[in-house]
Amino acid sequence: MTDVTLHDCRILVAEDEYMIADEFCLELEEAGAVVIGPVTTVEDALSSIAAASRIDGAVLDVNLGGTMSFAAADRLMKAGTPFIFTIGYDASSIPDRFNDIARCEKPVSIGKVVRAIGRAMRL
Repeated sequence: MTDVTLHDCRILVAEDEYMIADEFCLELEEAGAVVIGPVTTVEDALSSIAAASRIDGAVLDVNLGGTMSFAAADRLMKAGTPFIFTIGYDASSIPDRFNDIARCEKPVSIGKVVRAIGRAMRL
């Protein structure tokens, strides 16, 4: 359990590795969040963003099933929704427009991800 409180914050989880996604969701829920997802593709992330009445934050795996999640990140940025990236390889492939976005390199502790999204949301 983490010391971050995400009470009633709606958090999108976009992660294509089942065990990691499950751990993210459990930890976020323990912190009080309402989890949207997890989604495993960029298309599903974009659909979830479009369909949700409210998203307070998001955890985006940079690579979802072989497709970079930058389209979802752009949509979140345009909406002013805070998010973080999780990444399992060299971060140099992330475009410069995301330089100010927090990154959690895998393997990462689940608690660190929850704290990072809390900081991104300024909680």
